[in-house]
Amino acid sequence: VQLQASGGGLVQPGGSLRLSCAASGRTISYYNMGWFRQAPGKEREFVAAIIRSGGSTLYADSVKGRFTISRDNASNMVFLQMNSLKPEDTAVYYCAAGGRTGLLGSSRYYGYWGQGTLVTVSS
Repeated sequence: VQLQASGGGLVQPGGSLRLSCAASGRTISYYNMGWFRQAPGKEREFVAAIIRSGGSTLYADSVKGRFTISRDNASNMVFLQMNSLKPEDTAVYYCAAGGRTGLLGSSRYYGYWGQGTLVTVSS
């Protein structure tokens, strides 16, 4: 499966962005899906994940209550709605497919990755 993330950009603190991840090559209904991010000089970290059916989600503590992950298997899309953005949310955001139920926060279990989209939160 090929993944293409989009929707990043420059936003002021407190603002919102919606990231999209378009999949091709295979239906995402086979996969748990996740969003990860990597800030300059830091390691890649987990942001959010959603299981195949969309019935369960998982969030990093740092984004809980501000970010919402969703998916539309019919259109082969995954979304990350980001509200109340903070400067520390600045990073390249990656969507990923695969995941392992029970270990959705671990990047090592995602076999497919998109190219990333840059989110910059600054005034």
